[in-house]
Amino acid sequence: MVRQAFKEQIEELLDDLLLMGQTVSYALEQTIQALVRQDAKLAQKIIDGDSDINAAQHDIDEKCLVLIATQQPMATDLRTLLAVTNIAAELERIGDYTEGIAKLALRVAGQPFIKPLIDIPRMAEESRRMLTSVLQAFADQDAEAACRIAESDAVVDTLYGQVFDDLLSIMMKDPQAIRQATYLLWVAHNLERIADRTTNIAERIVFVVSGEVVNLNR
Repeated sequence: MVRQAFKEQIEELLDDLLLMGQTVSYALEQTIQALVRQDAKLAQKIIDGDSDINAAQHDIDEKCLVLIATQQPMATDLRTLLAVTNIAAELERIGDYTEGIAKLALRVAGQPFIKPLIDIPRMAEESRRMLTSVLQAFADQDAEAACRIAESDAVVDTLYGQVFDDLLSIMMKDPQAIRQATYLLWVAHNLERIADRTTNIAERIVFVVSGEVVNLNR
């Protein structure tokens, strides 16, 4: 009976983590929409909602600590709880990067873009696809899928390089564009970091399933 209750508590914790991940994924989608559409109200909504993501992480951490302290889990259960706290921390950081993009969206709202936004939305789409897929891999406890997701990080890195080169070229030709170009570079940097954090989550999935510590950040 006690063991069954413990199992149910872990399952509830995993549900909480997946819900947090879905919240972060949706926030990422919305913040890029706010940037592309120059929607200041939507950007501010994302900024205001970051506190909910922080609260979700705090709640998950508290539950993990209580279970570790009261149930003294071993082997797979302990790995799962440790991974959950780490994944929650990664999701919270992704939320911070998303909030950062929303703040940058406010800075460029109302200004004509110095170039069409093509690669940045592609970066966001790929990063969000990675995040959605890694959450599914976690739900399925699928280490192989997690490893495949991490390989997509190279796509985001390539797009980041393209954005960097394009914006640098614009800044060299037009000093008046430097301010906005810098903001857009920060947006691209945040998206690149989101992909890296997602790769970290994939590593944690491998750890939970196999007990093996791997480095998927190539």
